[in-house]
Amino acid sequence: MKIKSYEIFNDLFKKYNVKVFIKRLDDISSSISGNKYFKLKYNIVQAKKKSCKQIITFGGAFSNHILATSIISKENNLKSIAFIRGEEALPLNPTLKLAKSNGMKILYLSRTEYRNKHNTDFQKKLISKYDDSYILNEGGTNHLAIKGTEEIISDNDSQDYICCPVGTGGTISGIINKSKVDQKVIGFMSLKNKFDIQNQMSLFTNKKNWILNHEFTFGGYAKYNKELVKFISDFYNEYNIPLDLVYNGKMFYGIYDLLKNRKLKNCSILLIHTGGLQGNLGMNYRFDLNLPTF
Repeated sequence: MKIKSYEIFNDLFKKYNVKVFIKRLDDISSSISGNKYFKLKYNIVQAKKKSCKQIITFGGAFSNHILATSIISKENNLKSIAFIRGEEALPLNPTLKLAKSNGMKILYLSRTEYRNKHNTDFQKKLISKYDDSYILNEGGTNHLAIKGTEEIISDNDSQDYICCPVGTGGTISGIINKSKVDQKVIGFMSLKNKFDIQNQMSLFTNKKNWILNHEFTFGGYAKYNKELVKFISDFYNEYNIPLDLVYNGKMFYGIYDLLKNRKLKNCSILLIHTGGLQGNLGMNYRFDLNLPTF
């Protein structure tokens, strides 16, 4: 799947002689839009190759990964089970409600139990009653996911900088692998555990042409302030491009801030819009916001 990039224009970009392009993964022609399409595609191929009956995965109650897994499992006639961090809360939030409508079985782990989600013995005990299962870690990041995310970048993407939001490090690792030697990849952290993500990424890429920016986490995962909400609203009104509050909104805000402070100038930048707009449904639901969705 080839995704075109296109340029957007702004007086700020012109002032600092910067060309800004967007590659919109949220706009691909797939029922699973965004980076999750690329992270899951080869995992599903592998699950079917192994004749697995179901996909088992982990995530938070508002996880893009949980919803995407429910969709792709249904499309491939596989059952799906999600172990959700935290206690059950009824009624179900919009994310889990959609996942359940796709046939996903929703189970819960205490936050203490959830910390063991990557422990092999814990996983074996957890899934012992589910035969022929394919296990996906939280966020879906593994070597097959990286194979998929490498397809996000094409040979025509020759900008000086490639920028991408960062959650578990899978999408940016694939992008780094496909980047050219003279390009710089900047990952914008959505949460605070920068060093954990760096260790994770070291499993998937050997290149050194990247950095992680942690100036725009707004306090951590799913944290925000009124200024970020206003930026997302203004950006949507100007370009008709919706940004989510958890990942892409922070990256786009960060780019504008870096330009205003002259930390980027006389260059070209490619911004990877990773989708995840269903997350705005959850933020609107939790905090009575009016963020753009689809």
